[in-house]
Amino acid sequence: MREVMAELSLSFACWDYDRTRALREGRVKPEGIELNQLTLPVEETFYRQLRHREFDVSEMSLSSYVLTLNEPEPPFVALPVFPSRFFRHQSIYVNARSGVERPEDLAGKRVGVPEYQMTAAVWQRGILAEHHGLPVDAVTYWTGGLEQAGREEKLPLDLPEHIRVRPIPPGATLSEMLAAGELDALYSAAQPSCFGREPAVRHLFPDFKRVEQDYFRRTRIFPIMHVVVVRRELYERHPWIARSLYKAFDESLRLALEDLLHRNALKVMLPWLHDHVRETLDVLGDGYWAYGLEPNRHVLGRFAAYSHEQGLAARRWAPEQIVLGQASESYVL
Repeated sequence: MREVMAELSLSFACWDYDRTRALREGRVKPEGIELNQLTLPVEETFYRQLRHREFDVSEMSLSSYVLTLNEPEPPFVALPVFPSRFFRHQSIYVNARSGVERPEDLAGKRVGVPEYQMTAAVWQRGILAEHHGLPVDAVTYWTGGLEQAGREEKLPLDLPEHIRVRPIPPGATLSEMLAAGELDALYSAAQPSCFGREPAVRHLFPDFKRVEQDYFRRTRIFPIMHVVVVRRELYERHPWIARSLYKAFDESLRLALEDLLHRNALKVMLPWLHDHVRETLDVLGDGYWAYGLEPNRHVLGRFAAYSHEQGLAARRWAPEQIVLGQASESYVL
């Protein structure tokens, strides 16, 4: 009698995204794997995985993952799967009383950021330096909790002296300090609670949608925020799981797009959803959220350059050193 090989049981921590929903619901199943998905806020997933290696597979900040490559024995390998992407011009806030009207006005100012190494801030600093003439070391960065006091960098940093990073006072939050004018600007991922409550707090780029669309037309970059990582020792024992997981993530992504394009009834509570989808495709093109190494080589390469230039990555990693390209390769008939 032929023996049936047991499926490999893996834990997977990730936020509740439409592009991973088919995996969570069991509509898509990775070959040879029983996937136990934990739906957790990204901050909790990152903290638990980086500090304690709790999950077999998890979503992870791209910046934090690249920093782990500095270690003598990097603990993770990344699949070319990107559950979170975001244009980040819209997430830069300023206090109008500081006299900041344009990006170059930030030179010499105090800028808050939850963590210097966070992915959103790496993209924001890089874009402001490359496209708006604001050098990374032209400001002083103040780190701490956006809404709760006590946040610290999840990973130790060894920054060059010309980059100035300071912790905010104990008990303070970035949102409160921005509202009070104790910070001139904030580079963030989340919107601070003072926005909309404090009239002086506004977007650095008020017409951010137009600015972000123009940025994409010029660069073809839709910034990657998060990757999916596998614990390295697990991958080395079972290298086949990389391709199996990639295929499942890719199919789940396809089904999410299919849901967005469904026109008989709205699956998302947005009355003009189809107009927004059409506009997105007109600007970004088909495959704008594609997984895989090659469609994202230029995005990963630009991020790697920013991370190294900002004193984070020990070297400028090549895209194929960041993600496991073979996971997205397939045979041809």
